[in-house]
Amino acid sequence: MAQSRLMTRRQFSLAATVAAGAVCAPVFAQNTWPNKPIRLIVPYTPGGFTDQMARIVQAGLQNRLQQTVTVDNKPGANSIIGVDMLAKAPADGSTFAVVIAAYAANNTLYPKLPYDARKDLTGVSLMGISPLLAAVNNDAPFKTAKELIDYARANPGKVSFGSSGNGSAAHLTSELLKSLTKTYMVHIPYRGAVPALTDLMGGQIQLFLDAATGLIAQGKAGRVRLIGVASDRRLPAVPDVPTFMEQGIPGLAGFTGSTWAGMLAPAATPRDIVKRMSDEVSRIIKSDETRARLDAMGTFAAGSSPEEFDAFVSAETAKWARVIKDAGVKPD
Repeated sequence: MAQSRLMTRRQFSLAATVAAGAVCAPVFAQNTWPNKPIRLIVPYTPGGFTDQMARIVQAGLQNRLQQTVTVDNKPGANSIIGVDMLAKAPADGSTFAVVIAAYAANNTLYPKLPYDARKDLTGVSLMGISPLLAAVNNDAPFKTAKELIDYARANPGKVSFGSSGNGSAAHLTSELLKSLTKTYMVHIPYRGAVPALTDLMGGQIQLFLDAATGLIAQGKAGRVRLIGVASDRRLPAVPDVPTFMEQGIPGLAGFTGSTWAGMLAPAATPRDIVKRMSDEVSRIIKSDETRARLDAMGTFAAGSSPEEFDAFVSAETAKWARVIKDAGVKPD
């Protein structure tokens, strides 16, 4: 009888130990994160704004987390291919993605996405905001933003503007400019910013609003004329270029347009991992070294909580949804 009671106690103790281990296993895994390499999906080609932002945090994360961090470029379909890969990735803290403004616009631009942005994905941190710069061809018959608008009003359809594609930040910001100033300018979509900038310099188009990182060097070299910043403040990299709002153009009191970079994770990723990654990204972004690099790119450092980034994306989605519907923008 005593042996029977002893066996029962041993069995109970073993069962309790196994049960406790089962309960604690996920917590232990989270507390030891990261325990394997981390992949940052970039849904664009190497070298662009999104890729640059991902590689800035990549180096910092490797140093802070003491784990391998790789950048995996998966371009295509206005970022949809790469974002869909993230949505379907294991939610174990091993896969994240860096996205830009097109991610918010796609929710309206494409009626049937292969993922549900609200259910399948969650924000980690807003990394940086890059207000768009307006550049014009050196031989264009206007040299300031006000002259551009005056000319476009007097010559409907004679000003053509380029973009890196339908639904891009460059396209939608230009459509917003048209709407606010009640002008008619012709949109010429390109397969990326580089061919659009090439045609701007060659005179095939007269106007191009794009992320500052691609235009600053060309403006300083005198290959294009920088006429305005679509922001409420000037860029430290080109302090002599005024904002549109500073130039007293009727209707542009609140004119802003930007691309931005932010990090996402699969929605089911444990919240303690999302919070830890958010904290690490924010520390990297807000460091003096990173701020200096971003200033040179014409980008304002951000860094945010997951909740703040989710709210930011919701506001961006609503803003660009109005522009897309009003202008009748369709995907490529």
